[in-house]
Order: sequence, then structure tokens, then C-alpha cells
Amino acid sequence: MSQSYNRGLIEDFGRWREFEAGMWAWIFHKFTGWVLIGYLFTHIAVLSTGIPAAGAGEAAIAAGNDVYTQTIVSLEGLLLVRLLEVGLLAVAVFHMLNGTRLLLTDLGIGLEAQDKSFYASLILTGAITVASVPTFIAGAF
Repeated sequence: MSQSYNRGLIEDFGRWREFEAGMWAWIFHKFTGWVLIGYLFTHIAVLSTGIPAAGAGEAAIAAGNDVYTQTIVSLEGLLLVRLLEVGLLAVAVFHMLNGTRLLLTDLGIGLEAQDKSFYASLILTGAITVASVPTFIAGAF
């Protein structure tokens, strides 16, 4: 006979304190996946503004006077865009590392150390992101 389990109320917002590493890994993986999908659509929308550049003459493209090049140069000059790129890097790196962790777990590798591997992916994501900040911010000033 099955036993019922009191899972608490949906409105109980204090339950997040009870989450373990596996639940946080799941939440972060879903969140980063949605952020990457949102970025993909935004990226396509912004780059589609450069479509008129396809009709530009070769001289305009070579001189950098086409719509696409001007759009990219103007966006890259904004500090906010540079900071968003750092955030995008962090999201992509975490999603990649956590996805690799999940793949290895599904293959039966590291089943006993899932918490440690999640924390390692967080630390490695932080290290890679912090190390790359100077590269992203360098051209903004």
C-alpha cells in the first residue's frame, strides 16, 4: 500500500530553504536554458536589422558603412551590452558544465558525488567568468 506524503502548500514560499544541491542544479539549468533561448531570439532580431546591408554595394561594406556593421559597432560601444555579454558567458558556461555533469550522471559516472560536481560546476563557471571580464570590458572605455 502506498503512503501519502505531505508536500506542503504551494503558497509556502519558505520551502526554498529546504532545497538541496540537486534541486538548485535543476532550477539553474532550466533558468539558463530559457535565458539562452531568449538570447537566441533576441540575437536573430538584432542581426536581422542588418538585412538591408545585403543590398549595399561592396564599397560600402568594405568601408564599414553598411547597416550591419554600424549596428554591431554601436552596440559593442555600450557598457551595458558588454556587461550583458559577460552574463551571457556565465549562463552559457554554467549550462554547458551542468549539462555535461548531467550526462555523466546519466551514464552512471559520479553518482555518489552529484553535489560536489554541481558545486564544482558553479565554481568553475565563476572562475571562467571572472577571468574573462577584462576581455569583454576592454573595448568599452
